[in-house]
Amino acid sequence: MAAAERIVVVGGSAGGIEALTALVAELPRGLEAAVLVALHVPADATSRLPEILSRAGSMRAEHVEDVQELASGRIFVAPPDRHLVVEEGRVKATRGPRENRHRPAVDPLFRSAARWYGQAVVAVLLSGGLGDGIAGTQAVKERGGVPMIQDPDEALFPGMPASVRDLVQHDHCLPAAEIGRLLPTILAGSAPRSEARDEGIVYETDIAELDTDALEGDGRQGKQSAYGCPECGGVLWELDDGSSLRYRCRVGHAYAVEALQESQSAEIERALWSALRALEEKAGLAQRMADRARGRGHAEAERLHRSRAAEADRQAVALRELLLDPGPLDRPGALEPGIAEAHE
Repeated sequence: MAAAERIVVVGGSAGGIEALTALVAELPRGLEAAVLVALHVPADATSRLPEILSRAGSMRAEHVEDVQELASGRIFVAPPDRHLVVEEGRVKATRGPRENRHRPAVDPLFRSAARWYGQAVVAVLLSGGLGDGIAGTQAVKERGGVPMIQDPDEALFPGMPASVRDLVQHDHCLPAAEIGRLLPTILAGSAPRSEARDEGIVYETDIAELDTDALEGDGRQGKQSAYGCPECGGVLWELDDGSSLRYRCRVGHAYAVEALQESQSAEIERALWSALRALEEKAGLAQRMADRARGRGHAEAERLHRSRAAEADRQAVALRELLLDPGPLDRPGALEPGIAEAHE
C-alpha cells in the first residue's frame, strides 16, 4: 500500500453507523487516500465497527493499535476509549483527555489532520447530537481542507451536522451515500499534504496528547473563564474562534457550549442525589434520637429531634419531586441511543 498523501477524516455519533456504512459502500477499492473514523462509543463497548465497514464496502477497515503508518485505500477506526490523532504520515490511538465528554471524539482527529495535512484533508461530519466536530471542522476549513456534512434532514440525529451547517463555512451538504460517491472526485482535485504551523492548532493538538511543554508552557489559548471543568475541577479557558465559543482546562478536557451545559446538568443531578441521601440519613438519625429520648422520658429532647426529622423529611420530599420530574433536569443528547448497540 502506498503512503497516504491525502486523508479523509470522518466523525459521528448516534445514527453514525447507518450513515457511515452508506458512505463506505460507495468508496472504490483503490481510493487515493486513507480514511480515518472517530465515532462516539462507550469506553466499555466491544466495537465491531471495522467488521461492519469491511462488509459494507470494498475497502479494508481496522482498529488502530498504538501507532500505524497511514496507507491509501484503507480505513482506520478509533477503538473504544481512544482518540485517533494524526501525525506526519501516521495515526496514533491515544488516551488523551476527553473532549465534549467523549473519547474517541471528533475534534482531536479533525484538528490533528488539519495540522499535519492542511489542504489534503477532507472532513466529513455525520449524524450525532451536541457540538463535537464544530471546532475540528473549523480548523480543517481554515487550513484549506474541504469540510463536508451529512444533510441534517437525512441524519437520524441532526444535531452535529446542523451545528456545523449553522456555524462553520462548509463546502458540501449531502446525503451520506452521495458524499461517498463524490469523495474520489474531490480527492483528485485536492493538494498534497502540507503541515500547518499555526500556534493555536499546534498547542491544541499537543495538549490533547498531554505534551509536557504544552501543559507547562505559556502558550495557553484564550482567556480564563469563571467556570470549572466538570471532569477534573480545573479552571476552564474560553476560546472564541469567531463562530462559536468552546472551553478547555489546563490538562486538556474540552467542551463545546452544549457539551459543557450537559456536563453541568449532570453535575447538578449528582449533587441533588447526594443531597437527598444526606437528608434521608438526617431524618433517620433524628427519628432514632427521638425514639431514644422518648424511652428515657426526655420529652423536650424528643420534641426537638422529631421536629428536625420532620424538616428533613419535608426537604427530602421536595428533592424527590424535583428528581422525578424530568423537566428541570432534562439534558438533550445525554442519551444518544444506538451507539453501544451498533458496536456490539
